[in-house]
Amino acid sequence: MSLRALFPTLIYESALIEGPTADSLLQDLEAACFDLAEQDEAGQAWSEAQGYPGYTSYASLDDLPLRHPSFGDLKRRLDHHAATFARELDFEMEHRPRLDSLWVNVLEPGGVHTSHIHPHSVLSGTVYVVVPEGSAALKLEDPRLPMMMARPTLTPQASEDRRPFVYLTPAPGKVIMWESWLRHEVPANRSDDLRISISFNYR
Repeated sequence: MSLRALFPTLIYESALIEGPTADSLLQDLEAACFDLAEQDEAGQAWSEAQGYPGYTSYASLDDLPLRHPSFGDLKRRLDHHAATFARELDFEMEHRPRLDSLWVNVLEPGGVHTSHIHPHSVLSGTVYVVVPEGSAALKLEDPRLPMMMARPTLTPQASEDRRPFVYLTPAPGKVIMWESWLRHEVPANRSDDLRISISFNYR
């Protein structure tokens, strides 16, 4: 007998930057995120109207790399990570993936980001800036879940790649990336502090 694993779902995880400048970049990004949260009145209004628990620049700003040097630095580093991931996925591409959108998320205690995908993109992901103790992991959903019908419950010993949901632990300075069709969510922030991340899409 033999078993063959087909159609894997690859998840990319890496440090955004290695070396002595890592902490400095994270501090600059944190300050830039707070500046946006205080000054972006359109983003504040959209977040309130949509019931977003905190602040996001998702619907208000589309030029973050031009607004602050730290976002420009972040873009250059994410471009490298996206190109590396695209190669690992064996994508046949004439050019490197292109950053399509970049937005800040400042999630308040108790806040959630419900299950969703990122249409019209190829790669999506998040870089974590501030991750207080007790804040939620990133929850990923098996894309086959709607087609499993009467599949039995798995044993407690089932390996990670067979579970219907996998929780990835974020950490400051960590990049997690996936193909944009993968459904994901952020469960409740059970910390007493703000959870800050920057999400992105590549085409």
